[in-house]
Amino acid sequence: MPSETDAQERAWMAFPPERSSLGNTAEDTHEARVSWAEVAHAVSGFEPVTMVVDPADLTAAGKYLSADIELVTAPLDDAWMRDIGPTFVKDDADGLLGGVDWVFNGWGQQDWASWGKDAGIGAAVVRHSGAELVDSPLVNEGGGIQVDGLGTVLVTETVQLDPYRNPGLSKADVEAELASTIGATQVIWLPRGLTRDNKEFGTRGHVDIVAAIPSPGVLLVHSQRDDAHPDFQVTREIISLLAGTRDAQGRSWEIVEVPAPEVLRDAHDWVDYSYINHLVVNGGVIACSFGDRADEGARQILEQAYPGRQVVTVDARPIFARGGGIHCITQQQPAADAPKPGRAREGFSRP
Repeated sequence: MPSETDAQERAWMAFPPERSSLGNTAEDTHEARVSWAEVAHAVSGFEPVTMVVDPADLTAAGKYLSADIELVTAPLDDAWMRDIGPTFVKDDADGLLGGVDWVFNGWGQQDWASWGKDAGIGAAVVRHSGAELVDSPLVNEGGGIQVDGLGTVLVTETVQLDPYRNPGLSKADVEAELASTIGATQVIWLPRGLTRDNKEFGTRGHVDIVAAIPSPGVLLVHSQRDDAHPDFQVTREIISLLAGTRDAQGRSWEIVEVPAPEVLRDAHDWVDYSYINHLVVNGGVIACSFGDRADEGARQILEQAYPGRQVVTVDARPIFARGGGIHCITQQQPAADAPKPGRAREGFSRP
């Protein structure tokens, strides 16, 4: 799996369906669609965006999205493309594109989730992209892994070893599958994710809200500085653990702590607002903002971590209220080193 900083052909997203976990009312659906569209338009300023739309929502999608966004149709349960979509990989020998189709089961068969339709999106995206399909029996989501493109992958015990995802699998079993699918040679296990992410509408601990790898040997890590928040202790433990690990090349990490926003709670619970959950695109970074005094400091950290890229922020509070962030609703497709001959683009109906 290449680094997210490698050249990309496009970004994939999914349009929020009329009925989903994203909201039960017309107002909720509208708010979600506005936020997803803002992210799509921010990304399209740097690279093409393809949006998967449920056929029933095609007319609605046209009201929220500009003509710059390519629309393809397929039945959807939800709109978290990072998790329902494939993980793209490249062949070491010839640079040709592959797509790993993980098993998706609603973030561990959660009682609020539906996934019968979403379980087919990964393979459909791979077919449409022209990539080679790589089937995996592992229940996994794209938000559950972070890589450096050189063999290092970060995961969490509460996701890949979740008994509702992969009952009976050991760390060795998971590591073997990650080696054969995404080329992982060094798997770093975090014990858990953030507090809110382990509650209703959470993922039980996705790593892409906790840590990111902007360049080889460097880690951006979420840091809660207020000891009133339960993530204060969680992030202290994670940072301490990571400081004792090495990447696939045997290097100790340069750890850059990214302070959490100052807000601690929303109307429901402790927030897991995180600047880590950003998307790297060609020449840019699409980052979360929260209307918080910490936003500008986080922007500066990202600008330093990704030199030469323009950092564009989008208000991510409506996305986080639904259980994720900007990285969670997008999936990058890396540019292949050479075109794959004889592969027809298929997998979706075109509007």
